[in-house]
Parts: sequence; structure tokens; C-alpha cells
Amino acid sequence: MTTLIAIIGGGPSGLTLARLLECNNIDYVVYERNVSRDSPNGRGGLSEEFEKLARRYATVAQVADMTGKHLVDFGEGRDAPEIDRVQLRAILLDSIPAGKVQWNKTVQKVERDIDGNVVIFFTDGSSASGFRLVVGADGAWSKVRHLLTPAKPQYSGKSYVEGKISPNNPLYAKLEARVGHGSLLAFGPRKNLAAQQMSDGSYRIYLGITVAEDFFVNGNANVDLTADEGAQARRFFLSRSDYYADWSTELKDIIANCEGAFRNWPLYYLSPESLSWKHAPQVTLIGDAAHLSAPFVGEGVNCSMYDALVLVDKMIKFGTDSGLDRAVEEYEKDMFKRGRDLIERSMGSGELLFAEDAPKTLVQIIGDSKEEAYSPR
Repeated sequence: MTTLIAIIGGGPSGLTLARLLECNNIDYVVYERNVSRDSPNGRGGLSEEFEKLARRYATVAQVADMTGKHLVDFGEGRDAPEIDRVQLRAILLDSIPAGKVQWNKTVQKVERDIDGNVVIFFTDGSSASGFRLVVGADGAWSKVRHLLTPAKPQYSGKSYVEGKISPNNPLYAKLEARVGHGSLLAFGPRKNLAAQQMSDGSYRIYLGITVAEDFFVNGNANVDLTADEGAQARRFFLSRSDYYADWSTELKDIIANCEGAFRNWPLYYLSPESLSWKHAPQVTLIGDAAHLSAPFVGEGVNCSMYDALVLVDKMIKFGTDSGLDRAVEEYEKDMFKRGRDLIERSMGSGELLFAEDAPKTLVQIIGDSKEEAYSPR
């Protein structure tokens, strides 16, 4: 018997979809490019497993300027617990039968055959077809997207350079005293620096900079992020006034003490106008494959998982036989609105976070929102 639904991608959106299909006895298979997963943690209810790992105390973010001066906090009292992506993925994997995920299946291309049916081709030379629906949950550079729209990710003009400070780092005690369990966001002209505590106690460090798309590309690299265990990059960013040379000693120490090589994270997005394709049978998109946005509002994973919920809700409403096509079309109408909103809000937030006078407008907006929240009704 042919599997009803193929999910390409085992990230949060694809695995959330798998879990919801599992709960509703709808047949599916997940194709994931990773060779394997870590050892399972055992199965429990999703909410119980989430609560074991969620950091409900990690919602507060401090805003500072480039001198290190504390300006304002936000996020106090939010019911928005943090969870590391790897932990979320593990919870979702533990919630579905192991045999439902096919590992080491890297997609080479997804095409329609002469009869119009969707065929998935893998880099190992195999292929898969015969599905009633193929769901592209394969992220920014989706191999499924072209079947619905010619839209391609656009570079935002901004990149994050990622580093790490672990609990055995000489700076750790000072950083923990300043940041605590939440985050620190410091801003200068068209750049920023962020520190966020992770579940293992370490701090993820992000240098937000405005650079050309090929700034870190091999052969055209202005600085090698991996050379000398990151030493070249640390010298580069700390010695130039167009980056962090003029920042406070406290903030520069964060960069100076980052451990090992850095990682470049260029920020891409899809045009909001791209979320308007004409529905086509046997295929749809969820998550970043559908509505890639830069991570400036912190809702990308939430929106991706909600896509899965709406899609399955529509399947339940319209059925998975003759009503499957209608279910997908209704899901897409709903997703278009949410996806456009996410991308547009992210674009607006990016302008604030990388403004010439940052964080002036951001601080004003936070202050205004607090006044509104506490004003008498």
C-alpha cells in the first residue's frame, strides 16, 4: 500500500506535522538528510517532555548601548518559554515511531513526471513517488518550492557571526552576572551584539553586522572565521572602528573570549508577495520552505509548527480522500496571511535592530508598550 503523505525534512515543522498525522492515524513518511538521530530518550506525552526542558525563566532580555549602559528590559512575565532547537527536535522524534523516519535521504530534486505526478529523487540514486501529497518542510533552500513558485530567498544585507562561551570560560562568571538566564542585546550604528543563555548553561554569542552577501565567501573572504581557532576573526572585529573597536571593554571582552572558530549565519528571507501561488495538486510547503523570514521577531519556529497544525486540521475537516486537495488549498490560504505578516514584521524589526541610531527607536517602542500595558483601563 502506497504511503499517503511524504514529508521532506525532519526539522520542527516536518516533525510536528508527522506527530499530528500520527495522532490522527494518517499515513506518512519523513525523509531526512541526516545520517541518523541521537539515542532516544524514551516516549512520554509531548507536553510533559516539553515542560521538563522548557526554560520559563529565560524570557527577559536586556537592551544596552555600545557603551554597555543598560537601557531597558523587555519580556518580563511573558508566557513564552525557551527551548533549544535540538531538544525540541528530540522530543518530536521520540513522539513518532522510529520507522516513520527514513534517515540519510538527501533530496537531489523534486519533479513532476510525464503524468503530472510528483517524484522525489535522492542523491543515493533512489526515488520515491505515488504519494497523494508531498510536503516540503525542507527549509530556506527547499527543493520542493519551485513546483509552486519561482520565488527564491533574498539576502537581507545582514549576517550574524555566531560564537560560544561555555561555563569553564574565564569570562563566564562576569557574563552570567550581567545576563543571567535570559539575553543581552547591545546596539551600535548598524550593528549589534547578543548573548543568550542555552539549556546547558553556555552562552550563544551573536555579532550582528551589515555586510555584503559574499563577505565571508571563500576566495573573497575579508576575514576567515575559522583561522587560528577564530583568533583572526576576533582580531578583525575588535580592531576596526566600523565593527566593535569603539565599544566598551565589557562588551569587547565577550567577543575576545568566544571559544574557537566562529560560524557565519547570513540572513535570508522570501518576499511577502511570493506567498500568493496558485494551488497545485499533490504538493505544498510548510515552515521556512513556505515563508522564510529573518529571525528578528523570534516566531519562525512557532509559525512553522502552527503551519503543521492548520494543515492537519484542514485534513480532518475535509478528509484525506477526495477532500485532500481542498484541505491543502484551505491551509495555504490561511498560511499565506500568517506568512506574509511574519515576513513583514521581521523586515520592520530588522530595520530597528540595525538602524544607524539603534537602539533609540527600539527603546522608545518598548517604553511605550510598557506604559500602555500598565495604564489604567
